[in-house]
Amino acid sequence: MSVEQKTAREPCCSKLKMFLASMCFVFFAKAFQGSYMKSSITQIERRFDIPSSLIGLIDGSFEIGNLFVIAFVSYFGAQLHRPRLIGAGCLLMAIGSFITAAPHLFQGPYKYETTITHMSASNGTESILPCLTNRSLSQDNEIHTMEVQAECEKATGSSMWLYVFLGNMLRGVGETPVMPLGLSYLDDFSKQENTAFYLALIQTVGIMGPMFGFMLGSFCAKLYVDIGAVDLDILTINHKDSRWVGAWWLGFLITGGVMLLAGIPFWFLPKSLTKQGETETEKKLNVLEGEQDRFIPDNNKHCTPPNNPAPVPMAALAKDFLPSLKKLFSNQIYLLLLGTAFVQVNGFIGMITFKPKFMEQTYGQSPSRAIFLIGIMNLPAVAFGIITGGFIMKKFKLNVIGAARICISASIIAFISLIIQYFLQCDNSQVAGLTVSYQGAPEVSYQKNTLLSQCNIGCSCSLKHWDPICASNGVTYVSPCLAGCQTSTGVGKEMVFHNCTCIGESSFPYANMSAVLGQCPRKNDCDYMFKFYMGVSVIGAFLSACGATPSYIILLRSIKPELKSFALGMHTLVVRTLGGIPPTIYFGALIDRTCLKWGTKQCGGKGACRIYETGAFRNAFLGLIYGLYSLSYLLWGIMYNRLSRREKKLALKDQLKASEQECSAVSNGNMNAPSAIVKCNENPDQETTI
Repeated sequence: MSVEQKTAREPCCSKLKMFLASMCFVFFAKAFQGSYMKSSITQIERRFDIPSSLIGLIDGSFEIGNLFVIAFVSYFGAQLHRPRLIGAGCLLMAIGSFITAAPHLFQGPYKYETTITHMSASNGTESILPCLTNRSLSQDNEIHTMEVQAECEKATGSSMWLYVFLGNMLRGVGETPVMPLGLSYLDDFSKQENTAFYLALIQTVGIMGPMFGFMLGSFCAKLYVDIGAVDLDILTINHKDSRWVGAWWLGFLITGGVMLLAGIPFWFLPKSLTKQGETETEKKLNVLEGEQDRFIPDNNKHCTPPNNPAPVPMAALAKDFLPSLKKLFSNQIYLLLLGTAFVQVNGFIGMITFKPKFMEQTYGQSPSRAIFLIGIMNLPAVAFGIITGGFIMKKFKLNVIGAARICISASIIAFISLIIQYFLQCDNSQVAGLTVSYQGAPEVSYQKNTLLSQCNIGCSCSLKHWDPICASNGVTYVSPCLAGCQTSTGVGKEMVFHNCTCIGESSFPYANMSAVLGQCPRKNDCDYMFKFYMGVSVIGAFLSACGATPSYIILLRSIKPELKSFALGMHTLVVRTLGGIPPTIYFGALIDRTCLKWGTKQCGGKGACRIYETGAFRNAFLGLIYGLYSLSYLLWGIMYNRLSRREKKLALKDQLKASEQECSAVSNGNMNAPSAIVKCNENPDQETTI
């Protein structure tokens, strides 16, 4: 009795459950790491003064790392020690995260662009006028140019972003074995009816990683990049300013440490396990059969039990690589799954990469708040959607057709929520010379000369720098000089500018001619519209995630068991390569075209964009997403049609097989089945009809 109780309790702490727990943790860790990278995109872009198209390439380097090794890892790795390969991948991901943070150790202090450095103010007394004369401006420019050149000589160069690129690529290499080998390992040794639930559990725990990743990104975005090394009281910017750079490097050290811990359990797990539900007696019988098979000389010598697989030479695996690849890509269902996933991932990656920037530019949210809201609202909805999809699959025991229906329905309803987002818009931020004229007329311009007006034309202002101030009339001016300000009081973030002649030229009602540092906040109705946007966005995230687990089930059930790991690896390869690398680049390039004011690098040249035209940004950003998702629904329709045909053929084959078995029973003298006799007599006519 005690032995039976021991056998019954053993599955609760079985090695399969240990592997499942380890997979949950590593999915959490890699999602934690990857989402922090996404949340730090804006900070990295500003720190290295690079455009969105280049930051898209850096973000896509993760998929480039996957591209190099995933086909070989997923194919050859299935015959090797899968848990240890996953452990080695975790170690590489941790090292890649540490390399990503390395530029902070080599770069000097961050110098943000500002024109206020030419002014001196102390103890709240009035200081030199921002609106400079030609002579004083030229003298200051000579001194400033010498200072900049000296700083540039000390700097290690503007190519430090290559460390981020290489570190992110190494993370991609390390992440390669996790999904194809981990999921195939789990599917091989678990019951078929439990696979969907286990996948949903892993993905649900994994989605907690982005929640913590975005929350960590929000926290680090509020910390100044050189925290502890500079006096924060002398800064003239805060975390809401487009020139602010948070402590992006700190999060990579934390996520690297978590990933290092996540890889430890895999080094102690076995190469193979007992199939779930198999008793110890059955396992011993399989072992005895394996021992007996050693004495079978010729025709059965290759038959080995599942728990004692014979080692396969690498040369034989390499020889079978191309035939396996051909067999895999001759599966039309698999090809359609690849195409659908590739298109949808293009839209999703582009959306999630630039969504914080979209929220910042369209609704006036700070990067840290945008990242925080995504982490605490959108991602829990995604987690709940994933577990809901897995629960529906398990509860109703749906087949492949049922899984396809869930995927299509969830995707279409989520797409409707995306369309609604287009109409939840705010007006452009009022910036004199860019979105409105100095007189208050609506104006959108990409020309520098529109920054000049009669009120500032005698000030000899720089048109390159972005140093915004908010006037009492609610209009933002690109710099105190371009606002025609004559004096200033205060120091650091408390600095106030007075006697700004351009404020008086505006048609907007104003109380005085003063202005404060920073860009003006949006109108109150924009905050109201943003709440609607977040509500619709959360609903759409939940609905879209409901189809995640069913789509994996379609993939696993549409390929032969021996090609399962290889198919998952190729699926990841295609999706990561074609779905992960290009969208960040072309989304970023199209968004760059909507920039109204570019920043200036410390050593000269165009830096990161400071402000976008929100209408054009919205059209480019959402328009691309709409087009990609619409194409994916067309592919879903074709795939559903093929799945339906295949299921009908399989059902017909099962009927014919059952009929043959009944006829065989009749021919063997089983006269207790008169209905079978009738079917056998009618069988030739049925075959002719078919």
